[in-house]
Amino acid sequence: MKALRKEADERLLIEEAQKDPTRFAELYENNFERVYAYVVRRVGDRTETEDLTSEVFHHALANLRRFEWRGIPFAAWLFRIAANLIADRWQQSNREHLVDDPEQIESAPAGGVEFEEVERRATLFSLVDMLPVEQRRVVVLRFVEQKSIKEVAQEIRKTEGAVKQLQFRALSSLRARLEGADA
Repeated sequence: MKALRKEADERLLIEEAQKDPTRFAELYENNFERVYAYVVRRVGDRTETEDLTSEVFHHALANLRRFEWRGIPFAAWLFRIAANLIADRWQQSNREHLVDDPEQIESAPAGGVEFEEVERRATLFSLVDMLPVEQRRVVVLRFVEQKSIKEVAQEIRKTEGAVKQLQFRALSSLRARLEGADA
């Protein structure tokens, strides 16, 4: 029942945004983390991920009037746009290898196991955003920017022990919240 209501709400929001593009902001907010997680999984580079994610939403807004509701989540359409943009970038630049296998983009399903993984990553991104500022900063520096404990300590001007403690607390909190979200 909840899924049907969510689907109806999404359909209504899409129809409203098609009539009034200022309503697109809510679609953006609802889907940003999913699209970001989808792109980062394929690209791996933070700057490239941010650029591509921005392009996905720019393209979606520009083509929103052409979107036809078929009962499939709006995110699936966004994933297809993202896959096409990634494929275009990959083809344009052979020296920069953005994905492990370009065939994977073309055949990537919009649903099933991959969609569940994207949803899980999107949930994780939102949970990271809810962490206290210092814990969130440590998580981003350690796991997104892949900096060492020593580099993080220097950047945030704390001892390595303090960084380890912040990381431990953040990961414990994330683990507990993820388990709660999965239940």
